[in-house]
Amino acid sequence: MQYTFAWTIAALVMFIPANIYPMMVFYTLGNPDASTILEGIAIFIDFGMYPVALIIFIASFIVPLGKIMGLFVLIYNTKFNSTLTMAQKSKLYHLVEFLGPWSMLDVFVVAIMAGVVNLGFLTNVEAAMGITYFALMVVFTMIAAESFDARLLWDKNNNGNDND
Repeated sequence: MQYTFAWTIAALVMFIPANIYPMMVFYTLGNPDASTILEGIAIFIDFGMYPVALIIFIASFIVPLGKIMGLFVLIYNTKFNSTLTMAQKSKLYHLVEFLGPWSMLDVFVVAIMAGVVNLGFLTNVEAAMGITYFALMVVFTMIAAESFDARLLWDKNNNGNDND
């Protein structure tokens, strides 16, 4: 549990700069335009691309934050009684584990954009500092989910300290 807790805290710490610093810098005619995740979402909203903005908001902000919160809930449930049933705890654990690598899609998109969009002075895309923190956050949540011993949830249940 200590490893899981430490990796989850590290992921939460990385979540803050991942959302403060720009993810990528888009150069148009030599003029840089850096944007964070939330600024990118606002740009899509300004252009009326609401579905794209919603998908990015969910995939890049809600899902990573949800994984971190889910890990904290699982850690809490190994130590204390809760109102969650074993089925809910199991679903939460499998959801956190399943979503782990999917947040890496953001990192791959920025890497592909930086590699493909290079038209010199006209247009260029570079990865910015925020993508490093975002990638670290994703990796830390994946390690935290892997280090979590789900058997502890069942052990607590077998001791009669949990409800079904």
